Amino acid sequence: MSPRLQNRIAIVTGSSSGLGRAIALLYAEEGASVACADLAPASKEEVATHELIVKNGGKAIFVKTDVGEETEVEALVKRTVEEWGRLDIIVNNAGIAPDVHYLATQAGGHRVHELSTSVFDLTMRVNARGVFLGCKYALQQFMKQEPLPANGRGDQTRGWIVNVASTGGLVALQGAPGYTTSKHAVVGLSKQIAVDYAKDKVHCNALCPSFVETPLIAEITQDTENPLAVGTTAALTAAHPWGALGQVEDISRCALFLVSEDSRWMTGHSLVIDGGYVAR
Repeated sequence: MSPRLQNRIAIVTGSSSGLGRAIALLYAEEGASVACADLAPASKEEVATHELIVKNGGKAIFVKTDVGEETEVEALVKRTVEEWGRLDIIVNNAGIAPDVHYLATQAGGHRVHELSTSVFDLTMRVNARGVFLGCKYALQQFMKQEPLPANGRGDQTRGWIVNVASTGGLVALQGAPGYTTSKHAVVGLSKQIAVDYAKDKVHCNALCPSFVETPLIAEITQDTENPLAVGTTAALTAAHPWGALGQVEDISRCALFLVSEDSRWMTGHSLVIDGGYVAR
């Protein structure tokens, strides 16, 4: 069986750690050439994602990118096309959650009247504006390049967009108004693009994971000396009927599905991966 993303060209933002790293590695394993975009190539002492891909026999580059800076996102797409000639997939994964972290420092987190405007603005800059810019410049490239050969439905696909939102883009996360607002924006933008570009055969879907064991969440779950963090960890786990937090592989496999032939008639969907979180 041939790799599911053979000869595809992908960009993954926020690729140095967590979900982005897992997605980039899986895409490369499935045959894609991957432009890894982040503020730095590696998180802490880990081997850089693009270096690990190359070490494993894949094709990858690193492009330093601040997703909230328009010129840098435009340059990211341009650099990818210069390297491989086209762009087929973009995963807008880069994101921050400062007010989620407050859940471990203040009981109940921050409500709107308590949230710093600067923190709200920063969250929107990365989580909403960053996704918008990634979509904008990927779509510009999709529209000017030749579509891919017809798939099993006879569709000549121009490209795939996966926007990493959250269950916080579907329901409110108590005490995290900035994060919740930004992720609702991602879900809304994904639907808008799906409707506007369906005639051009561009797929756009959102991934909506609940709480996953990433470095961000680890700041809470591993802080065993802080009673509030310990209590928050227990509450987060209990909020999932499955009885555990997610793993990055749970999300990366769904991100693969959304850019594969298996999802060829899917667009405008918000795919929930949450251990039952929103079903409560």
